[in-house]
Amino acid sequence: MAFLEISGLKKRYGALDILKGIDLELEKGGFLVLVGPSGCGKSTLLNTIAGLEAISEGDIRVDGRSIAGLHPSKRDIAMVFQSYALYPNMTVAGNIAFGMEMRGVPAEERKKAIDEVAKVLQISHLLDRKPSQLSGGQRQRVAMGRALVRDPKLFLFDEPLSNLDAKLRVDMRTEIKRLHARMKTTIVYVTHDQIEAMTLATKIAVLKDGVLQQFGSPAEIYNNPANMFVADFMGSPAMNLLSGTIEKGNTGLSVSLARADGEPIRLPIAAGREQLEAHAGRAIVFGIRPEALTDPDGADRNAKTVAENDCLIEVVEPAGSDTFAVIKLGGKEVVARLRADARIQAGQHARLAFNLDKAVFFDPQSQMRIA
Repeated sequence: MAFLEISGLKKRYGALDILKGIDLELEKGGFLVLVGPSGCGKSTLLNTIAGLEAISEGDIRVDGRSIAGLHPSKRDIAMVFQSYALYPNMTVAGNIAFGMEMRGVPAEERKKAIDEVAKVLQISHLLDRKPSQLSGGQRQRVAMGRALVRDPKLFLFDEPLSNLDAKLRVDMRTEIKRLHARMKTTIVYVTHDQIEAMTLATKIAVLKDGVLQQFGSPAEIYNNPANMFVADFMGSPAMNLLSGTIEKGNTGLSVSLARADGEPIRLPIAAGREQLEAHAGRAIVFGIRPEALTDPDGADRNAKTVAENDCLIEVVEPAGSDTFAVIKLGGKEVVARLRADARIQAGQHARLAFNLDKAVFFDPQSQMRIA
């Protein structure tokens, strides 16, 4: 049985629907990341779990027990906010201990709990400082310590790293992942950063306009996107989505992609995509990740269907460990991810390898995945 169950959850403000029937399940010790663009409803969903927002329809169950009508203080849930929400007049130790003090936990027990959490978060040397004397990353650790010390059933994180600079975000991401692995806590985490989602999650829920677009493991979301929105939103650089046509010939199915500087490119479709036969002669959207479009020497040696073509390189972007190249196909700019030492130049043709095992196909009208 799932530890966290959200079923048919709806949230309305008057006539405005914010959440439109969310169904999710998370195992005990899992790490669920709610991701999507601003205004998609992810923070509202988190607030309904916390009890800060009442739900309009549906149910939320934690460890087999419905919490939908419970006051936030009765839910045994701890929340870490984007703003840290520390008391400026209290020391770090005071901030961590405040909740326990309010619940009447004895002083000796409080001190033991503070010391244990401070050791885990590596903030033992900061216990006598005030929040104004701490860096952003240290404040975030204190906010996490205040949640951890309660030992709740469920932890909620609302964009906890968005106020940090880029390097510190990466460092704190690693800390949170290490903490989760060590403590086996159950976490629901909100972010608009899809890299953060891919890095931290055991399960990802992608939302758009209050509708759950896809729910699955990071690998499922990345490799098998349910629709064009998920394909475009998850991944950096994003998946290339190109207009094409399915063609059926003597050798099987292929996809034809127009290009401005010559005849269309025709790419064979990997075996096992028989459902595309019904779309022969029709327009589709062909999706391929930048890493599946590379220089021939960098192509995946385990791939069963790889096609090579000469393409006009329009832009070259060295990025240290990789080189990104921009070409035009299907009327769109396409990003290829090449090895750092790939010898290519803008304005010249270069041989590129398409890993068709990794290609996906979408219906241009419904935007849903076909194969």
